[in-house]
Amino acid sequence: MRLDGTVALITGASSGIGEATARALAAEGAKVALAARRKDRLDALAGELDGLAIEADITSREQAINAVETAAGELGRLDIVINNAGVMLLGPIVDAPVEEWERMISLNVQGLMYVAHAAIPHLLRAAESEPRRVADLVNISSVAGRRVGAGGGIYQATKHAVGVFSEALRQEVTERHVRSSLIEPGATKSELVTHVREEVRGNLTPSSIEILEAEDIADAVVYVVTRPRHMAINEVLIRPTEQVR
Repeated sequence: MRLDGTVALITGASSGIGEATARALAAEGAKVALAARRKDRLDALAGELDGLAIEADITSREQAINAVETAAGELGRLDIVINNAGVMLLGPIVDAPVEEWERMISLNVQGLMYVAHAAIPHLLRAAESEPRRVADLVNISSVAGRRVGAGGGIYQATKHAVGVFSEALRQEVTERHVRSSLIEPGATKSELVTHVREEVRGNLTPSSIEILEAEDIADAVVYVVTRPRHMAINEVLIRPTEQVR
């Protein structure tokens, strides 16, 4: 299914997976609303894609709601939401700066939930109307949401939470043709590792494998949201071929 006549909101759209997904959805015919904190990057991308730039920090419930309402109001509807914004602050639990935990929980969990909660009424309405009579909420998680290990406990906890939230919501809205989907990337080129404290980053083992590009994840997002109305892709785990865990 092409996406002509639809509107998609992408959070964390200023770089990485968010930017690649915005480009991919626009190429399929969707009008795109781009939400992130870095307005200069958003403006440049919006100009290129004829999209709508929305400066927003979704850890603020008010700003998350405003991003959703601005997208739907300015572009006329809301058919697709890609909950992509997130942060990865790795490190041991013992002696960790608790502020890092708060930052991850506020963005990876609460921010994602704020956007979803605000978007659901719009998605339900879109699912009742043409052109598709189906709507999509796609939550970008991580392979970390499937495993547990030392050195990333809180990040993993936030991604496990995203998986639980996505599935519980799916059970609530799937009969009304709103599809709640979870995408879990493995090792992917992004800015996430740059957020890690220097002393922790120095202890990370450099990847010796060929890792994924942001466009690989965007391709999976497009696959999920272009399925026919009777078909829902609930969960996609994507690892580099050489990634073991």
